[in-house]
Amino acid sequence: MGGVSRMRTIGILAAAAALLPALCLHAEEKVVPLPYGDMEQWCVRRIKESALLGGKTKTIYVCAPSDTIEANEPYDYSQTIWGISNAYANVVGIAKAACTTQPEQRGDGWCARLDTKMETVEVLGVVDVKVCIAGTLFLGAVNEPVRSANDPYGSIDMGIPFTERPKAVMLDLKARVSDVHEVTKALGLSVSTIEGHDEPEVYVYLQKRWEDEKGNIYAKRVGTARHRFARSIPHWHNDYRVNIHYGDITHKPFFRKYMGLFPDGGQFKARNSKGKMVKIEEVGWADDSEQPTHIILMITAGCYPAFYGAIGNALWVDNVRLVY
Repeated sequence: MGGVSRMRTIGILAAAAALLPALCLHAEEKVVPLPYGDMEQWCVRRIKESALLGGKTKTIYVCAPSDTIEANEPYDYSQTIWGISNAYANVVGIAKAACTTQPEQRGDGWCARLDTKMETVEVLGVVDVKVCIAGTLFLGAVNEPVRSANDPYGSIDMGIPFTERPKAVMLDLKARVSDVHEVTKALGLSVSTIEGHDEPEVYVYLQKRWEDEKGNIYAKRVGTARHRFARSIPHWHNDYRVNIHYGDITHKPFFRKYMGLFPDGGQFKARNSKGKMVKIEEVGWADDSEQPTHIILMITAGCYPAFYGAIGNALWVDNVRLVY
């Protein structure tokens, strides 16, 4: 696919090997850390919001090489493989920043804390817009500045080139999950609640993508891993493993509807060779022996679509790795 940064095209394995050695679980398996997946490096960004919104300076973060940027400018995501729910927006000249994912100290190091929050936009002190945002880390990039909230996936280049067949994703985590079966719906001008249970989740989609002559992107699903956390995990669970299953899993006993092909997985987009953001259209399941061309990995504080969630839910993550 065109428009993909040079760093991401070299592949996760090569980048990881340059940073950290693989760790052996036993004779048959090895664990490869993802670049910056140890959550020890963060770029700190200070965005000055518009005077109409109060003119405050807001701090947001990217899981990327350590740096501090004090400017209202798009982040260069070619420096990292990680996209994030934090973003710099500029809508009709009004600058705004949102922060739902941030570093938090863990022992002598750092982890990532992902929160589900209500973001409020106040114009001249009057509440104008409210949106519910779940803290999220994903492999991909955010196309900044975000220009509109009407298409929440329109600014996200989802997934990165990847040709391996890992057995699982592994990470350290803990979670705070509400017991209340009520989800907040905040799309901007109104706030309401619906019945449901919002749950943090981790998932991997391995895809075999191709592009037609018109620039449309299609994909077959090669591998799937998706796990939701229905209850709180109050203490760190190290080496939590989510296994990846290959081929058509719709007849497997563990299959749930949300593990299926898009649109159940979301209306994700990617940049095509013409530089345009287009929908990734999943058209079927690949043979279980096929090699992927891309990987989507998402770690998120909520499982509902954009602007829905359980306010106060949180997911802490550290040491994201792939198991082979």
